[in-house]
Amino acid sequence: MNASAPLAALQPAVAARRIAQPLPSPALLRQRLPLEPALAARVHDQRQAVRAILDGRDPRLLVVVGPCSIHDPEAALDYARRLADLAPEVEDQLLLVMRAYMEKPRTTVGWKGLAYDPHLDGSHAMAEGLTLSRRLMLDMLALGLPLATELLQPLVAGYFDDLLAWAAIGARTSESQIHRELVSGLDLPVGFKNGTDGSLGIACDAMRSAAHPHSHFGIDALGHPALVETAGNPDTHLVLRGGHAGPNFDAASVAAARAALEKQGIAPRIMVDCSHANSGKDPLRQPAVLAEVLTQRLAGDRTLRGVMLESHLFDGCQPLSGELRYGVSVTDGCLGWSGTEQLLREAASRLRG
Repeated sequence: MNASAPLAALQPAVAARRIAQPLPSPALLRQRLPLEPALAARVHDQRQAVRAILDGRDPRLLVVVGPCSIHDPEAALDYARRLADLAPEVEDQLLLVMRAYMEKPRTTVGWKGLAYDPHLDGSHAMAEGLTLSRRLMLDMLALGLPLATELLQPLVAGYFDDLLAWAAIGARTSESQIHRELVSGLDLPVGFKNGTDGSLGIACDAMRSAAHPHSHFGIDALGHPALVETAGNPDTHLVLRGGHAGPNFDAASVAAARAALEKQGIAPRIMVDCSHANSGKDPLRQPAVLAEVLTQRLAGDRTLRGVMLESHLFDGCQPLSGELRYGVSVTDGCLGWSGTEQLLREAASRLRG
C-alpha cells in the first residue's frame, strides 16, 4: 500500500470540518481606513499620557470605562459623545479611556463580538465586522477619546492595535505564551488580569515574559506567515479582577499584590477591575468598588493607578433574542450612563479633596 494512502483517505473528512474564507489583510484594511497623521499623533500622545499615570509621573487616576462589548455602533457613538463631553470636566483628576471592545471572550459558546458577527445573527460576516469595527474606532478617536480593548485573538490585533492607547489581556489568556509574545511587540501599555481563580502568579509571569524580546511565529501586515521579532514591552501592569474565592480590591489584597510584584522585581502598578468577581457580577455594585479604591488612594496608596468600569447607556444586560433595547449590553451587565456620569464626577470631586 502507498504510504500516503491513509492520509489521502482522511482528507475529505478533514476538509468537511473546516471551511476557510479569505479576509482582507491588516495592511489592506489599514489602507482602506487609514489612521491619518493628525490622529496618529493624538494616539501617540494618549499612550504617553497613560504611561505617565502608570509610571507615577502623573498623579491622576486612569479610568477605562464603557460597554462590556460593543454590538450597536450607533449606541456606542452615542455613549462615546457623552464620555467625550464629560472628559474635560474631570480631566484634572481622571484620564477617561473608552472601552472599544470588538471581541468578547466566551467560557463555552456565544456571540463573539462585533468583529466576528456584526449582524448578531450567526452569519459571521467577519470581513464586514472588521471593517465596521475599525471605522467605528476611528470615529471614536475623532471625538478625542483614547481607546482601549481586550486583545483576544492575536491574529485580530493587527487590524486595530495602531488605534489603541491601552489594552488588556484577559484572565483566561494571561497564561498564553502567544499573548505574551504579542504584547512584547506592542508599543502601548497593556494590563494583564489575574487568573480566574484569583491567583497572581500567572499575571506576574506574563508581565515578566512580555517585558523580554521574543522571536516567534506570527503573520506580517500582509497576512503571510512570518518570523516575528519583538523588543519587549516595559509598559505592562497588573489588573485585579477578583476570582473564584471572591473580590481582591480590598486594602489587604492590594497590599498582597504589591508585595508579590515587588518580590519578582516588577514595578507595583495596579489597576482594579470594578466588575467581574470584584462586583459579584452585579454591575450596580461597581460604584462601591470604586469608592474603596479611592479611599485607599486618599490614604496614600499610590500603587493603585487605575480602574475599569463596565458601563453603557442603560443599566443591566439583555439576551440576544427578539427586539433589542437601545443602549443595553448584550453581554455582561453594565452600569447605566446616568449612574456612570454621577460616579465619575463624584470620584473627581473626592480626589480634589
